[in-house]
Amino acid sequence: MKRKSIICAGFAFAIITLFFCNLFYGTVSIPASAVMDIFFGKEVEKSVWAHIVLQSRLPQAVTALLAGSALAVGGLMLQTLFRNPLAGPSVLGITNGANLGVAVVMLYAGEMSGLSYHLSVVFSAFTGAFAVLLLILYFSAKIKSNVLVLIIGIMIGYLASSGISILNSYASPDNVRAYVLWGMGNFSSVHSAQFPFYAIGILLGLLFSILLIKPLNALLLGENYAANLGVGIISTRIYILLTTGLLTAIVTAFCGPVTFLGLAIPHLARMALGTSNQKLLLPVTILSGATIALLCNMLTVIPFGKGLLPLNAVTPLLGAPVIIYVILKK
Repeated sequence: MKRKSIICAGFAFAIITLFFCNLFYGTVSIPASAVMDIFFGKEVEKSVWAHIVLQSRLPQAVTALLAGSALAVGGLMLQTLFRNPLAGPSVLGITNGANLGVAVVMLYAGEMSGLSYHLSVVFSAFTGAFAVLLLILYFSAKIKSNVLVLIIGIMIGYLASSGISILNSYASPDNVRAYVLWGMGNFSSVHSAQFPFYAIGILLGLLFSILLIKPLNALLLGENYAANLGVGIISTRIYILLTTGLLTAIVTAFCGPVTFLGLAIPHLARMALGTSNQKLLLPVTILSGATIALLCNMLTVIPFGKGLLPLNAVTPLLGAPVIIYVILKK
């Protein structure tokens, strides 16, 4: 417990530090004293600075914090459920379902623009993700084997990817470019009017995941042992898939298909703790997810005001070495 407390304190300190670094650091150079004045409600030299800090950097940092936590917890639950270190939110095809829904709108939306276009993108991502999730839930209720459910999820993901390729073949170059840019991921697309829905959805998903700690711990010992303890295997699987689907759908709808965070962060948390006890591991996974997402968001900023890197160009730099290490260790 002492080790857990030290690790949690370390992650909490890292989150606070990186959170403020995200506010002070960006493509536009703003003096640190001006940023502090903005938070204390004082006048600053340039009014645009207040807009950048309060309307851009602050929401972006909170969005990254919540998205990292959501994807990390989703990855942890799937890896526990399928007892597979390479399981993640994108494996079950939920992310590809969201991608397909967005592709339909972005590639064939016509003349839509502004808020209505953005809302259509978010709604289509939700629709695609939950359509795939419903299919997964249907098969999970019919099939007893977790491995077969995992394989079906992968196949559904391939079908969604095939649909996206077909849509791309008939779309205009400008629409294809817009869709490709969306697919690179970012934490800056959650508008202030949408933020309450985004935050509440993720917080509810995280709450549900905490309520699943006991059955997750039972599953670590095998399905037969969990069943002997009174855990309903099929119902627990459905709850885990539903919670993971909710978290993945929300993040993908608002931030695009963010890669590697859900796959790599649970392993970082396990290595830090040295245990698979979900009662200890899940809170640390939430904190480590928030930490890494804030770090990734900061690393997307190219120094000296040269612009921004795509989020999915940064996440593999941190995630891929972790997965390679896990594979070699196994």
